[in-house]
Amino acid sequence: MNAFERPIALERPRSPSSARTLTISIRLAVSALVLTAILLTAAASSLLWWRTAESISRQLASTINEQIVAAVRKEVSAIVNEARAAHTAVRTLFLQNVLDTREADKREFVFLSQLQSQATISWVAFGWPDGSFFAAHKLGDGHLEMMEISKTDHVGQRRMDEYQVIPGDIEFETRRFEPTDFRVTDQDWFKTGMEAKGPQWFGVVDHPIGPRPSIAFAGPIDVYQERQGVLAIIIEYTRLSRFLAQLEVGRTGTAFILGAGDELIAAPDKDADELHPAHSRIDLLPLARMALTLAGDDGRKEAWRRRLALDGAAYEVALTPLPFTGWSLATVIPEAEFLGPVETALRRLIIGLAIGAVLAALFSAMLARSVIAAPLARVVGEIRHVESFALEQVRRHPSRLAEISSLSGAIAEMAQGLSAFRKFIPADLVRSLLRQGIEAKPGGSIQELTVMFIDVAGFTGLSERMGDRVVPLLSRYLDVASEVIVAHGGTIDKFIGDAVMAFWGAPSEQAEHALLCCRAALACRQGIDAAGVRDDQGLPLQIRIGINSGRMLVGNVGSELRLNYTVIGDAVNVASRLEGANKHYETQILIGAETKRLVDGAMITREIDRIAVYGKTEGLAVHELIGTATGDACPAWIMDYEQGLLEYRNRDFAGAISCFEAVLRQRPHDRPTEVMLDRCKLLEQSGVDDTWSPPVVTLQSK
Repeated sequence: MNAFERPIALERPRSPSSARTLTISIRLAVSALVLTAILLTAAASSLLWWRTAESISRQLASTINEQIVAAVRKEVSAIVNEARAAHTAVRTLFLQNVLDTREADKREFVFLSQLQSQATISWVAFGWPDGSFFAAHKLGDGHLEMMEISKTDHVGQRRMDEYQVIPGDIEFETRRFEPTDFRVTDQDWFKTGMEAKGPQWFGVVDHPIGPRPSIAFAGPIDVYQERQGVLAIIIEYTRLSRFLAQLEVGRTGTAFILGAGDELIAAPDKDADELHPAHSRIDLLPLARMALTLAGDDGRKEAWRRRLALDGAAYEVALTPLPFTGWSLATVIPEAEFLGPVETALRRLIIGLAIGAVLAALFSAMLARSVIAAPLARVVGEIRHVESFALEQVRRHPSRLAEISSLSGAIAEMAQGLSAFRKFIPADLVRSLLRQGIEAKPGGSIQELTVMFIDVAGFTGLSERMGDRVVPLLSRYLDVASEVIVAHGGTIDKFIGDAVMAFWGAPSEQAEHALLCCRAALACRQGIDAAGVRDDQGLPLQIRIGINSGRMLVGNVGSELRLNYTVIGDAVNVASRLEGANKHYETQILIGAETKRLVDGAMITREIDRIAVYGKTEGLAVHELIGTATGDACPAWIMDYEQGLLEYRNRDFAGAISCFEAVLRQRPHDRPTEVMLDRCKLLEQSGVDDTWSPPVVTLQSK
């Protein structure tokens, strides 16, 4: 019998203290806890009968009403202030001649910025005396519309550009044109505004898109004492309806905003916006209007409250003036929500019993936590360690419950059995696959990922010189590279001798997979330098890195007996070839065109050349990864290099030579520059005809 066939005893010896521990069954413990909870609940309920009922209905109604009034007054004040602030801001830009009323691009930007910065504003509109009209208009929370109406012989055409709102920006969607009979010069806010000295409030119904009950803060715009037109900030009533829907007016009560007379300004509707008219519950509206009639002028000037009846039911109705001329808030709360003294006493008794039960449950829970839950939680924690392959963290937890103590011991013994295999499998990868429910069977999917290959420059000669002494050096280099890749969210695919293959974007989705990969590449280079990894000649270890992004197959590749979670495809092959292309240009990190596009702005790169890698005939643009963009201007030598590359491709070889020589003055011995300089000098000497185009450099080795 060999070593692998012998049974191994993994059970730990019991300590004397654990052998003397008294254990009880879970059933007995749970029964004791339930009995304790029942006894505590009965004892607590007997103490509640001596309390007397006390009416709090009007106090509660008053409290609710005060909270609602404060919230609505604050919201209306905010709406008024936002409209005034938006009007002042845009008007100032016009008056200071920063923005011209006919300057379409800036005007659209300013109007849209006001809509996005002021949540309650629905329209920012401007009308000209010739009947032209422009407006930025919200279409709910997800879209914006820019509208322009031009007038010719009383025939109007409306241009509408629709945008989708995305976080921090907007994205153009559609443009359409429609005939319209809307004339801004027929609107009261425009006619009055053209004659007024300053802005004022108006009630507005007619809009280019149809009736929309609104209020508008509109006033004239004068530039150099010449009246340009009228600017209007418009708030549709649906925004108020949505706000009212957020208020809790008792359980079944409601609130209304009423205007002059008994006009309904807003009623609660959580779905109302510029696209969806308010479809509010208004069955209690007659009570609000009844209260306005009974209160008369006093209800418009100060708070008013009364008990009113409708269809045999009683309600508490309150009126409160709002900080907008002619507006009042009406709250209607059914009196049935606030029971009389008997119902109050009964409710208190029920609440008291519930509180007693809760207290008893809490006490029982405390006992259960110390006796059952806490030990079980510790055992579950050990199972989590096993699940995440953190086997060295698994511990045995003695417990007074025999079942829990036995379970903890079994888990500890299982961890000991699994720990021997941990270093032979990629634990982090397995952990991620298990979290996502990916089964261990062949299969995969096409995804856009980023893959990286790292290799040691001159490793063949290094291994021949060092022999088996190369193993510690290789191990140290792989340790640094592995730590950096994992720290930057990468998945290590495999080690191939001195090469490391890793990818980003799977199995966990990563929106910035290319950026994470590039950061990891730079960190690998810095980490190996910082670790002082040196070869047998005492020179710092040099690495080459190839990175490429694109669509590739990712998944479990292999057989039913053995699988490898990996990536395959043309984009992967290109990344491998880019690593090898570093030899030709004596660079360290080369990235593909798609990776460059994905990290543009976040990383400093330069285009090296167009090459055809080994095994491919078509050319591809290759870029060198220089470093992380810090907000400063691009280094001058990179600008000179890219300008030289442009001159070279435009057949201006003398200009290209000048640019490349400027690069070498700033960055001596830059091999890509030397390659391009030699190429341009040769072409300048031999000459080219008008049909010449830059050749694709074919690399003859991997």
